Amino acid sequence: MQTPAFLDRDRPDVPDLVVPGGVTPFFLQGRPVRGRLVRLGVLADVLLTRHDHPAPVTRLAGKALALVAALASALKFQGSFSLQIKGDGPVPLLVADSTDTGALRFYARTDEDALAALLAETPNPTDRELLGNGYLALTVEQGAETERHQGIVDLAGDDLSAMVSHYFATSEQHACWLYLSCRMTDAGWRAGGLVLERIAGEGGLHVVGEDDADASWETATILATTLTSRELLDDALPPSDLLYRLFHQEDLHIGHARALAYGCRCSRARLASVLQGFPEDDLDHMMQDDGLIVMTCEFCNTDFRFPRKDISSPAT
Repeated sequence: MQTPAFLDRDRPDVPDLVVPGGVTPFFLQGRPVRGRLVRLGVLADVLLTRHDHPAPVTRLAGKALALVAALASALKFQGSFSLQIKGDGPVPLLVADSTDTGALRFYARTDEDALAALLAETPNPTDRELLGNGYLALTVEQGAETERHQGIVDLAGDDLSAMVSHYFATSEQHACWLYLSCRMTDAGWRAGGLVLERIAGEGGLHVVGEDDADASWETATILATTLTSRELLDDALPPSDLLYRLFHQEDLHIGHARALAYGCRCSRARLASVLQGFPEDDLDHMMQDDGLIVMTCEFCNTDFRFPRKDISSPAT
């Protein structure tokens, strides 16, 4: 007997992929600096190639995935941490999120005509040219029983790193340095990032004078700027070796690595509940000639097919 759609919580046929050392946390002993090195590895290629976007949009999405992986791993929560950007550019909506266990997903909506016009004029547009003017929101959701925490700022800067740095400076009033990169390599798409945060004290252990703290923070960010995209996305270079290259003179301490995973959370039950919220006339309009309603998950680009006769609105 076939399970009714609203009870069918089976996942679609998507990759069961985990990257064990996706996020490497660290801090600099005696300095007010902590950070995370993020490498999606093969996970980037698996996530990004499920969508047929031009390379500039794919690069932007890869950086967004690295960003949410980095920021979510610094929080203590149970639920999801998301980045949402809405603008008036050729990519009017970008969403990326991570669960507390490191499960990642993304969605980018494009205006195909506007995007084609931009790429014809500017083959390698900036993130800002893709997104246009709008706002950026970072949100932590921990379920219906918990208050949602969200911060929103206007878009500022040419790339995603600058936009998020602006968010921390204005919304959180918190010093944060970011470097994000995504590109096609010989092994496929790769994405990663390095995030430094200024904290109140030396690695969270001691309190230092403000002048010393300023100097330590400046030194750490200067060293971080020597990082190259090639180093960041090199599968053969262990994260510990890369961090040692950057910060070996700053009493580097590396924490336990955290895993990242393919993380779309769609199911037939979830999408069936969405369909059941539509009026009967709308459901009839969605039905194809074969009697099926097709719903596509925007995150994993998987089609779900529902017999129209099995779906009804609550009013019926």
